[in-house]
Amino acid sequence: MTESTAPTTFFREIDRNRRNSWLLVGVVIVVLGLLGGVIGYATGFGWAGVVIAVIVAVAMSIGSYFAGDGLVLASSGAKEVPVGNPPDQYKQLVDVVTEMSLAGGVPMPKVYVIDDTAPNAFATGRDPQHASIAATTGLLEKMDREELQGVIGHEMSHVRNLDIRFALLVGVLVGSIALISDWFLRFTFWGGGRNRDDDDRGGGGLQALLFILALVLAIIAPLIGRFVQLAVSRSREELADVSSVDLTRNPVGLARALRTISDDPEVLEVANRATQHLYIVNPIKSFEERSKSMWDTHPPIAERIRILEGIAGQMGVSFPPALDRPGANG
Repeated sequence: MTESTAPTTFFREIDRNRRNSWLLVGVVIVVLGLLGGVIGYATGFGWAGVVIAVIVAVAMSIGSYFAGDGLVLASSGAKEVPVGNPPDQYKQLVDVVTEMSLAGGVPMPKVYVIDDTAPNAFATGRDPQHASIAATTGLLEKMDREELQGVIGHEMSHVRNLDIRFALLVGVLVGSIALISDWFLRFTFWGGGRNRDDDDRGGGGLQALLFILALVLAIIAPLIGRFVQLAVSRSREELADVSSVDLTRNPVGLARALRTISDDPEVLEVANRATQHLYIVNPIKSFEERSKSMWDTHPPIAERIRILEGIAGQMGVSFPPALDRPGANG
């Protein structure tokens, strides 16, 4: 196998995931536009109510953009590690983060440690200049250097790929859909509806049809938006896996790490449904070994490992057999 084949594989996988992500964003934009247009014409308010809802959603997202990472780190009990002179037990973590930062060509992020025996990690921050990577003490204790490189490479890829910013874009769109739908349903509940003047002009039939369509969309559009948001999350996780291999040149280390984290019986106490999508492996264990679901925040572990196995084959790297099955690490 020539050396030029592996980068081709990386770029093909990266391009595929980026295309899928933007396609999903396009779906949300179409749903938002359709919902706003139908509600506007059905209520006779035009776009005024929709514009207000979008403004509120954007304002909330901007607040999350600038303060969200601090809230996540605080709620996770993360403690910053001084990268200039780290304690002995964290030196390897700082060294690996430094390596991946140089490999990815991004500024050195802040490094945090969460005192929890469950192995896991996440990245947060609004851009590479304001990024943080947090790892649990369980991850540091249970990973060898090769596995740790795979995990940190994955998290550094989230930083390099601007996944936080991308998630913000999707969050603004999905939040706008939710706010518009909620506004319309409340408007309907409190007596809003067809404009009687339109009935007098003979347009009542069309107005009634639009109103029913708007009501249906107001109910299902938030579900569609949430589904797309989770699909984008899964796509970005796959992208970070592939990008990690681009940094480490070692798909086996990440694959072993994913299996080790997934198989570990420890429960990550600080994780919750608001932060579960940030971690490299969903810390809410009940989701991880189910078949792929539209409501999952991450692709199944076996599927992620199979992608890494395919890349290993293209690179001519030996891959441990049956690693895609639970308990493969013994």
